[in-house]
Amino acid sequence: MPAGESALAAEPIASFDARFSEPDSAPPPWSAVRDVLAGSEMFWLSTVRADGRPHVTPIPAIWHRDRLHICTGDQEQKARNLAADPRCVLTTGTNTLRAGLDVVVEGEAVRITDRDTLTQLARLWKSELDWDFEVGDDAFRDGGNRTGLVFAVAPRKVLAFGKNPYTQTRFTFSR
Repeated sequence: MPAGESALAAEPIASFDARFSEPDSAPPPWSAVRDVLAGSEMFWLSTVRADGRPHVTPIPAIWHRDRLHICTGDQEQKARNLAADPRCVLTTGTNTLRAGLDVVVEGEAVRITDRDTLTQLARLWKSELDWDFEVGDDAFRDGGNRTGLVFAVAPRKVLAFGKNPYTQTRFTFSR
């Protein structure tokens, strides 16, 4: 695997928080959380602007090799934010109160420029999201000849919020 693209070495460590969970509930297994990450098309990306204000935007993401991958135009605010501070949060889940699993991923966005990895990701964007990207020298190109920067976010911490029953679990990763 290219640098920056290795798979997780081990399962994350789960810490169930009974203070914010229903009595007699249990944490979701990591496999259920991973399924949410792999099956979700849309996420909310939270970054920080240069002046410290938050910036939140919806964005499609692809789960591949234990990382979330996103693509953003090279002129977009989120691209500028990630260039200045790669720390970010990606959030997904359901918009219902009593069902589903909401997942929050904290990590750092690392730019992917390796042509082989970009080619794999372009195939995944097509098969999973029906988005066509061509692979340029170090980024995606779209039909409008715009540059799409590709980033991988390896989870440092994942929070999983179950809603039936209500649970809160923290997953941490050693790298």
